[in-house]
Amino acid sequence: MEPTPKVIRHFHPVLPARSLGTSPVRVELAGRAYALFRDAAGQPAALADACPHRFAPLSKGKVRPDGRLQCPYHGWRFDAQGKGSNPSQPELRHCDARSFQVVERYGYLWLAERDTPLSAMPDMGDEGYVFGGAFSTHFPAPLHVSLDNFSEDEHTPYVHTRLGWDDANASRVDFEAQNLEDRTVIRYRAPQRPAPMMVVLGVRDGDFFQNEWVTRFDPVRSQYTIQWTAPDGRPRPFITRANIFFVPETARTTRLHVFSFLRTEQPLLRPLLPVAARAAMALTWWEVRDDAQFIATVADTPYSHKGMRLDRFDTPLVHQRRLLERIYYGAGAKPAAVVPLTREAPGL
Repeated sequence: MEPTPKVIRHFHPVLPARSLGTSPVRVELAGRAYALFRDAAGQPAALADACPHRFAPLSKGKVRPDGRLQCPYHGWRFDAQGKGSNPSQPELRHCDARSFQVVERYGYLWLAERDTPLSAMPDMGDEGYVFGGAFSTHFPAPLHVSLDNFSEDEHTPYVHTRLGWDDANASRVDFEAQNLEDRTVIRYRAPQRPAPMMVVLGVRDGDFFQNEWVTRFDPVRSQYTIQWTAPDGRPRPFITRANIFFVPETARTTRLHVFSFLRTEQPLLRPLLPVAARAAMALTWWEVRDDAQFIATVADTPYSHKGMRLDRFDTPLVHQRRLLERIYYGAGAKPAAVVPLTREAPGL
């Protein structure tokens, strides 16, 4: 088995900020566990979810009035920087736990190494857009399976029921893909299938659906920009944008965190953007839910594409494996076949 990749050097969204109150919360990333808590000032903090004494899970402990996290087993306590003390042997040295950086943005808590610069926070590309909200979805499938699913729209007529085209128009898809040094860029254009919910975004029967997205690996994330045009090419009023972060929790599960935005080029419609942005987020939620319900069917798909009869819509998949290994895991490393969840101090 290869060593666990050091993915913690990238900022990952791991938890809605509202989910972290007065009690610690455990989160998982790439087979490692972390204890999140709020200090006395209410600021979020994170420690390896393993007391350095005998590896008891700190997430099962409590936050003391002074803001330190107390181990549930023998009462060792730790501040936000991981500095620890033993109440039974106060003079004992080297009681510290490993600490991590936590940043709160867009209503989520983002986790990274202490020395990861804030400049490494992913750019949402939200200039001119209104934030409609965010949500998280559990995928019972490995990271590579989840990523492959979101790297092509060929499955749209068969897995989805609202966005995109239907089976009758499967041969009428315009497609383009670019494999670049640090990302992939994909574009689809096809007739939009009938879907009553689309009316709230100004979409009409006969319109064309266009989905363009960019996938990056610092961390693994895709930014989808969707718009519609009338048959004569005139743009419909709204453009949606969804940033989807693929966060591997274990070797078998992935957590998707989705941040939804909406914009319009029509000034008269801008007052409606807050309401329309919520509708766009609901539409995005339905689409992601469709994938989540299906993904277990293909969860055992191997990491290698060897032996698969790939078609033109799969152009990004092989290249993205290389980017996943070089950028996300680092130095060409591949993920371990099985990464059991552990409470040992993370070596990510």
